[in-house]
Amino acid sequence: MPASLSQDAVDAISKAVDDAFEHQIAFLQEIVRAPSLRGEEAGVQRAIAEALKKRDYDVETYPVDVAVLKDHPAYSPATIDYAETFNVSGWKRPEKATGRSLILNAHVDVVPTANPAFWSHPPFAAERDGDWLYGRGAGDMKAGTSANLFAVDAIEAAGFTLQAPLEIQSVIDEEVTGNGTAAAILRGAAADAVLIPEPTDEDVIFANSGVIKFRISVQGVPAHPREPESGLSAIEAAFLVIGELKKLETRWNSEKGRHPGFERLGNPASLNIGTLQGGEWASSIPFECVFEGRIGFYPGEAPAARMVEIERLLQNLGAEDRRLEKANPQLEWVGTCQAGYRLEPGTEAENMLAAAHESATGKTLGRSIMACYLDGALYMNHTRIPALTYGPLSRNIHGIDECVNLPSLKRVTKTIALFAAQWCGILPR
Repeated sequence: MPASLSQDAVDAISKAVDDAFEHQIAFLQEIVRAPSLRGEEAGVQRAIAEALKKRDYDVETYPVDVAVLKDHPAYSPATIDYAETFNVSGWKRPEKATGRSLILNAHVDVVPTANPAFWSHPPFAAERDGDWLYGRGAGDMKAGTSANLFAVDAIEAAGFTLQAPLEIQSVIDEEVTGNGTAAAILRGAAADAVLIPEPTDEDVIFANSGVIKFRISVQGVPAHPREPESGLSAIEAAFLVIGELKKLETRWNSEKGRHPGFERLGNPASLNIGTLQGGEWASSIPFECVFEGRIGFYPGEAPAARMVEIERLLQNLGAEDRRLEKANPQLEWVGTCQAGYRLEPGTEAENMLAAAHESATGKTLGRSIMACYLDGALYMNHTRIPALTYGPLSRNIHGIDECVNLPSLKRVTKTIALFAAQWCGILPR
């Protein structure tokens, strides 16, 4: 670690993480057992707000107000009104600030579980099996929430106080829009750095993809199966449209050589069709089919330009395939429509995180790309606050048997604690 954080302080903070780790696991189990699907985050948010209050944070809860947020560039098109949910923020503020301020951000919303019968452990049971803790959201990213909270605990348990303002943010709706963090930004969130412990396998993310999400409805010509040639199946038409989108994905992937680091990825554009609903009757050629998906693009590019490409593709479908002349595709933007970001090497924040990581793990900090949306992009692109996305090893995020590795979580918690202590500065109580 840099000389300004003594070895005695490093040892004391690290030991404090070790001493409290079973309590941290218990807290992680508590919040995993509070299902927090989109729009249903209020229960876990109340638990986090209570945990912050018990630790003498100045705590505020606040809504995500679409009517106010929709004109901000960090906003993405929402499909719910957020009436039953809210963000939580907790602050530690020294009487006299002498260090650099820090935001520790994490989202609490989780994706659906698919069929729970196929899980080894019930998805919200938070069962511990050896070095792994299972559950939806255990890796993505309630483990990160626990790391943020217990990292600051460790600094204080070691006998120190932070010398700069620190905010812990617990935000909603990262998985669909990012509007929880957008609301925090609109409200004035500001710091000298932000750290977001997404499950990154203990690497720091130096670039991510921009992401746009869409809903496309396709029409057919309904008919009786005895006269199939007189109709057009909307479901078959939807698959033809998806085929054209796959060609677009191929074209966008062919550009990866112009974007350093992305050439190492097999599919940086990563078109995904996540839902499909169609048809009205088993013995009628279906009239309508609706599907939703996402596709990625490269940092430094505006989402609007890529959105225009998709709009043009749909406008020209009939020219590509005569069967689609009657498909009448209707496009809606639903969810994330945000650019990616690139964290250039050599920033003071990343260098300090690397030193903390090496002290906690004995290893050099790796740098990786995530071809997905990250809330760090909102901070990088809309506030210019350096964003460090760094968190524990996990398996099967968004899949069956999602789990987080507990030894990795302990290492990450130590790293965040040492980073926060160094970044913000500490003094003995």
